[in-house]
Amino acid sequence: MTYNKVAIITGAGRGIGAKTAKLFAQHQYAVCINYKNDAHSANQVADTIRQEGGQCIVVQADVSCEADVERLFITVDEQLGTPTVLVNNAGMLKQQSRLDLMTAERINAIFTNNVTSYFLCSKAAVKRMSTRYGGKGGVIVNVSSAAARTGSPNEYIDYAASKGAIDTLTKGLSVEVADEGVRVNCVRPGLIYTDMHADGGEPERIERLKGNIPMQRGGQPKEVAEAIYWLASDKSSFSTGNFLDVTGGI
Repeated sequence: MTYNKVAIITGAGRGIGAKTAKLFAQHQYAVCINYKNDAHSANQVADTIRQEGGQCIVVQADVSCEADVERLFITVDEQLGTPTVLVNNAGMLKQQSRLDLMTAERINAIFTNNVTSYFLCSKAAVKRMSTRYGGKGGVIVNVSSAAARTGSPNEYIDYAASKGAIDTLTKGLSVEVADEGVRVNCVRPGLIYTDMHADGGEPERIERLKGNIPMQRGGQPKEVAEAIYWLASDKSSFSTGNFLDVTGGI
């Protein structure tokens, strides 16, 4: 069966990606839940969507690998139909570190996972959505980070730099495809309560830093998901190349 509204959410097994997948399903999108390693979490998201009457599939793919990206999009083509929305959300960070202690292996891993993946998925989406290729249009929403503006000194300069690259991708690609029916926008979350902080070695990082946030609290994944959905919806139909910060005022 093919659907009129089809969303691919990369890294949708947990955190912001999981909430985004559920929200799109609630708005009658058929959703592709992409994951890299954690099949259990991805299938839990799918179970919730199906229990609420939504349509979804779960597809394992390392979206920093070109062959996996092509397989992911072909699977969506065959099982759901042509994607109308791509949410580039998959990403990673490493243990907190100063730059002078980082290895080339670490830096390359961050950029491959956080930047190459967005480029490859955007390429596959454009070739399906753009009127240049016979498509009917669509929307790409990139998930960047407030770290692209702050630089994350003493913690994640490599992660911050990778998100700066996503900001540049957003601006450049939005202009390339603006007259081809494809809008490209970006959400920049701040300190959000997700498991990613544990990946960096400090699960309670937000509690330490929330006093620096003007709103004096961390954000919830659902709040970021709502911003992503707005940028993907027709309510933002004249917005492209734009950035929506979800940071509590940082």
